[in-house]
Amino acid sequence: NLFIFFMLMLVLGNNFLVMFIGWEGVGFCSFMLIGFWYKENKNNDAAKKAFVMNRIGDLGFLIAMFLIYVNFGTLNFTTLFAPGFIAASAVSTGTITWITFCLFVGAMGKSAQLPLFTWLPDAMAGPTPVSALIHAATMVTAGIYMVARTNIMFSLSPDTLKFVAIIGIATSLIGAFIGLFQNDIKKVLAYSTVSQLGLMFLALGMGAYTAAVFHVVTHAFFKALLFLGSGSVIHAMGGDQDIRNMGGLRKKLPITYITFLIGTIAISGIPPFAGFFSKDEMLAEVFSQSKTLFALGLIVSLLTAFYMFRLLFLTFHGKFRGTHDQEHHLHESPASMTIPLVILATLAAFAGFMGFPHALGEELGIHNWIGHFLDPVLGGSINHFSASTEVSLMVFATLTILIVVAATWFIYIKNKTIPAEENQKLPFLKNLIYHKFYIDELYYNLFTRPLGWISSFLAKTIDHRMVDNLVNGVGKATSSAGQTLRLIQTGNISTYIIAIVAATILMFLIFIF
Repeated sequence: NLFIFFMLMLVLGNNFLVMFIGWEGVGFCSFMLIGFWYKENKNNDAAKKAFVMNRIGDLGFLIAMFLIYVNFGTLNFTTLFAPGFIAASAVSTGTITWITFCLFVGAMGKSAQLPLFTWLPDAMAGPTPVSALIHAATMVTAGIYMVARTNIMFSLSPDTLKFVAIIGIATSLIGAFIGLFQNDIKKVLAYSTVSQLGLMFLALGMGAYTAAVFHVVTHAFFKALLFLGSGSVIHAMGGDQDIRNMGGLRKKLPITYITFLIGTIAISGIPPFAGFFSKDEMLAEVFSQSKTLFALGLIVSLLTAFYMFRLLFLTFHGKFRGTHDQEHHLHESPASMTIPLVILATLAAFAGFMGFPHALGEELGIHNWIGHFLDPVLGGSINHFSASTEVSLMVFATLTILIVVAATWFIYIKNKTIPAEENQKLPFLKNLIYHKFYIDELYYNLFTRPLGWISSFLAKTIDHRMVDNLVNGVGKATSSAGQTLRLIQTGNISTYIIAIVAATILMFLIFIF
């Protein structure tokens, strides 16, 4: 509830300060939730990692707020984004670029973009409903919302938009490649989230703000469905998350299987499910700006279809590969777990019609509801292209995705390939991708270890030798002075009388002369 409170504050705030309070609040709540199982060190490490990497991004947000207030004298959205206000302020394009760049640094941390994305997969240490909450509807989409909410500023800085698009597609590709050969059911979904967020930032960088926000909405439905579905699978497996130990679960978990299948189809972008409408709208608007980025975005979509159907086939099809005790324990989850799956599956199946494509909607009389809803804030961000182009792109993207799904079926159902055989066929590539391109190791050697050495050096030299010696030295000096002055206290009254008389004579002489 505290998480939702801060997320609502972030979204409903009418100025950067209130947004930042909500922004920090969801970061704190995620830290607490990721480390919920606090008795295990890996969970605590994951929570600290998320906290630190988000603080790096938050520094950029703080600098951006400072620059906005210094240059515009206000943090209020209504004032800042009033027609003509920024133009009348005579703030240079360079300053706008720095402001938007710093804002995007904040979004990079919160929405797990390169180079600040490695915390998100580790956030799987938390309970599965927490994973669904963080990865679907709340925290990670905050960066998308912030960029879309400040779209007027970003539109005035083409350089920043290009940077947003490049970071977005790079993150999306890396997330998709890493997800190809993951064996932890939640890790596959985590890298899928990283990849999908990258696609949203690609759309934002191309000025397709409405399409990006639309994908945020549909992504919330099918990604929450997939995470909760994975929780149902893990529950049935007695806590085991390794898909190498699964297989054939569709017979034992029919509701979980059907809903997971719907979520997989939706995230893969197959019509008429939700992901098809939002993803294809993003790709179509990217196509109108850059054919190269469109091609890369399509590759991401194809990779998504591959690793998601790989996950589906290895988990629910084929023969069970776990232990006899696990097989005996297999059963469908209780209604408290399956009812939310059914609700989310319904939304994942039909929510896409909120943003029905203009090319088809005009002929069928179906309006793009979400486009009209967001028009007052994001209306100027819509790229225009012909209806025939949009239809052609949808057909082409759908056909290529179906081909990839068929290839995945052939590999994992027809040939019955299992992850152990993948290692034998692609040892180097599989090892490189499985270890996340060794990005965590790179960060550890570039930043963590050197900072550890510096901290250790400063602790020994500055803290122990200087600060401690200074503090202890003052104490020792005071003690020595006390011991010396103590010699004066002899306890002899005649000595005290002589001292008083001598002091009186001395003061008298000083007074006279």
